[in-house]
Amino acid sequence: MKTRIALAQINVTVGDFAGNAAKIVEAAREAHREGAKLLIAPELALSGYPPEDLLLRPAFYRASAEALATLAAQLKAFAGLSVIVGHPHRDYPESAGSNAPIQRGLPPTDTFNAASLIVDGDIVGTYLKQDLPNTEVFDEKRYFASDPKPFVFDLDGVRYGVVICEDAWHASAAQLAKAAGAQVLLIPNGSPFHLNKESVRFDILRARIRETGMPMVYVNLVGAQDELIFDGGSFVLDANGELVTKMAQFDEGIGYVEFDGTTPVHAGIAPELPLEGQVYRALVVGVRDYIGKNGFPGAIIGLSGGVDSALVLAVACDALGAERVRAVMMPSRYTAGISTTDARDMAQRVGVKYDEIAIAPMFEAFRGALAEEFKDRPEDATEENIQARIRGTLLMALSNKFGSLVLTTGNKSEMAVGYCTLYGDMAGGFAVIKDIAKTLVYKVCHYRNQTDAYGRRDVIPERILTRAPSAELRENQTDQDSLPPYEVLDAIMRMYMEEDRSLAEIVAAGYSADDVKRVTRLIKINEYKRRQAPIGIRVTHRAFGRDWRYPITSRFTEPLA
Repeated sequence: MKTRIALAQINVTVGDFAGNAAKIVEAAREAHREGAKLLIAPELALSGYPPEDLLLRPAFYRASAEALATLAAQLKAFAGLSVIVGHPHRDYPESAGSNAPIQRGLPPTDTFNAASLIVDGDIVGTYLKQDLPNTEVFDEKRYFASDPKPFVFDLDGVRYGVVICEDAWHASAAQLAKAAGAQVLLIPNGSPFHLNKESVRFDILRARIRETGMPMVYVNLVGAQDELIFDGGSFVLDANGELVTKMAQFDEGIGYVEFDGTTPVHAGIAPELPLEGQVYRALVVGVRDYIGKNGFPGAIIGLSGGVDSALVLAVACDALGAERVRAVMMPSRYTAGISTTDARDMAQRVGVKYDEIAIAPMFEAFRGALAEEFKDRPEDATEENIQARIRGTLLMALSNKFGSLVLTTGNKSEMAVGYCTLYGDMAGGFAVIKDIAKTLVYKVCHYRNQTDAYGRRDVIPERILTRAPSAELRENQTDQDSLPPYEVLDAIMRMYMEEDRSLAEIVAAGYSADDVKRVTRLIKINEYKRRQAPIGIRVTHRAFGRDWRYPITSRFTEPLA
């Protein structure tokens, strides 16, 4: 017998139980209309993922239970359709009931990451996640208990086993499901994107298939939650590990696969995006959802005529539409004429509202006010930072007055070594390219100029991509006056910060001891700045965010050998 299964690759919002349930109901309506017998929603789809410390509040679990009951009643309208939905679950203590406080500082005992099977309006069974990730951006052991019991159900004569996300990255949960009689494994996921993540997923699941011989249906969230991006890319693998169907990355939708008994029938496979295309799509999704889910009317960007702000402007326009984006050029006495020309050119190409506010009069006012205090002292980075802070103040004033969010334009290379100004270019609400190294910024810009996916090509003027980068805070300044070449800086940063390589290993890879000491020292001493930076979009497996936890105060110095 053939069984049609629907994959609900949906974009949900943390805490929006009613809105998330409505998306699941709409997916069920479509799946039912298309003849599906089973619909699979992603991990914690009902609550949104990850809820973080909302999971320490009893009221959150009560809201989840009420939403699940309401959802089950609504799904009764779709006779013959079974639905798997992810949600937080609590086994309430009998003595205290649903108001019992959750014990903090202790391993959780009664709270779970769950997925329930709903059939004809009834919750017929619930699976509790077994393997709780506690690495990178995950800290599920803070919130959930584990329960090593399989959950297997029958549909059209086939036994389906359910595991949740991380369970599939380890052998035990899949093997327990197989031992309980499972013939096909269903995997709801909340798997965040990072570079090359898709190939890692395929490798992991193919290892499970070799161990169990079971085909697998993998259903992932799509959309953004704060700094995390969920890329979808839901797929099905047969019992040989061959890809049967795959949905597009970063797009919301309902996918379908037909099983002939335990054998999935080949369907469409979405084309793979190039690496730079994945990064660009992740940035667009991140900006769109952060602005949209938090209710901002639009975005404001300080446009400098440089490559970083150019990329942020392109992303914002593609995410929100040009009518919701405003660009402000704030030239100083050190701003090159070609910078102003290029900023105007790009603003015209993308069609945004564009303004120029000269900061020279304000800068002179600051210099005058501080003249007595600074007498007999030469100009240095202090005056440079004043210019950056004037710009930050102007952008925040516009944000306060009009309600739009300031998108900062600093990249990962700058954030790593502190080549940025507190309350200046760091001022804003969301750091779009915070996890994009400078060398990758250029690659992503070239991709955007060459793609037809967003309408017009060549939105970033070529001269922006060929000029030497400069903060333009003093005469004839370039970034390499203060930093090693970005190819060197980015490589050292990647090996030290993302790969946890020792200093000796980095030197052995061919980088000079002086550059290694300099870059790693700058990374160390600028942690205080990063703690005060706005959150930003994560695209690597280790960003300066929730998966980077280094102390500000530290006297540890790693030897070079």
